[in-house]
Amino acid sequence: MLKNITHVRGFTCWGAHMGIKSKRRDLALIYSEVPASAAAVFTRNVVCAEPIKLSREHIKNGKAQAFVINSGNANACTGKQGWEGAVAMAETTAKELKIAKEEVIVASTGLIGEPFPTEKVLKGIRESAQKLSGREIAGSLAANAILTTDTFAKEGFTSFSVDGIEINMAGIAKGSGMIHPNMGTMLGFIVSDVAIAPKLLDEALKRAVDKSFNMITVDGDTSTNDMVAIMCNGKAGNKEITEKDANYDLFLANLEKLCTHLAKLIISDGEGSTKLVEYRTRGAKTEEEARQVVRTVSNSNLVKTAIFGSDPNWGRIIAAAGRSGVVFDPEKLDLYLGTELNNMYPVLEKAQPVDGVRKKLKKVMNSSTIIILIDLNQGDEEAVGWGSDFSYEYVRINAEYTT
Repeated sequence: MLKNITHVRGFTCWGAHMGIKSKRRDLALIYSEVPASAAAVFTRNVVCAEPIKLSREHIKNGKAQAFVINSGNANACTGKQGWEGAVAMAETTAKELKIAKEEVIVASTGLIGEPFPTEKVLKGIRESAQKLSGREIAGSLAANAILTTDTFAKEGFTSFSVDGIEINMAGIAKGSGMIHPNMGTMLGFIVSDVAIAPKLLDEALKRAVDKSFNMITVDGDTSTNDMVAIMCNGKAGNKEITEKDANYDLFLANLEKLCTHLAKLIISDGEGSTKLVEYRTRGAKTEEEARQVVRTVSNSNLVKTAIFGSDPNWGRIIAAAGRSGVVFDPEKLDLYLGTELNNMYPVLEKAQPVDGVRKKLKKVMNSSTIIILIDLNQGDEEAVGWGSDFSYEYVRINAEYTT
């Protein structure tokens, strides 16, 4: 079994079945034995779930000691009853673990607009608190308990050394549809035993999320429940990272690495997807402009349907880049397609089509992993993102979601 969140010092967890879903586990609890530096980013959708509203308040002090997550019910658009349910989740978790309720980060995922099954959830919290474990299986149970339409659990682990001390970091995530984060339903929970100041942790998480979870798309829908949260409890025993030095850079690099791993797992499990597409833009004037081109092209339904059909209709890619809002000289544009970065086929060179390229692209377009590289030749900045194709199965899944 691969290492998971139970291999991070001072963390235990559990995943339970409480009955929101008929068979799958539907409640996860992750606990730090000591108060931890914490940070989180949330959906920017103005229609947001009740646990998002609560957790935004709880994270303001930069401390947390527990994550509690239910799946099967989003607790969104549920009014007063839903708000009281979210508060009860935090209060019950705090009581069972003997911690402050403000140190509990609450998350939900599932169907929007259904009455929140508060009593089932609270029963699951009480049972899970008694079963918290540091065994590997507990980490996998927690990873499975946050899933909805996902077909597999998404876990990751990395370790690195700070001043000769081994630091462990691990995470779980969920997401398959309603994926177009802008901080769907996309959730990510990361834990580490590093000691780091909350303010720096907040900056690092935002940077890592911008380069990973905020660069993926399945369908262009930003959820009411998107959240990525992190706890760092300092149990490794390193000197606390309090400034942007080499240790901070190392921490950030590993956080970005882990977030990217989890983000790509989400895309590989996109609802009905048959292909994973990596979108790259280089030669932009600014990183933000490069990101904007990537997000526009990766979210084009015409591009995604062409990829599903293995159709080398690269004109759709260029058209999407042109409507991204980024100003560039189309006469300088280069476009490449391939399956490996070191072996890409030139499709356009300075806006001129390469002869016979469509025939060469047939094998590329039939591959399960495709890379699209746009070179604006306007500057030195670049960005990368990931997306899935758009299949008949995606339409079926979402047409029948509540039925």
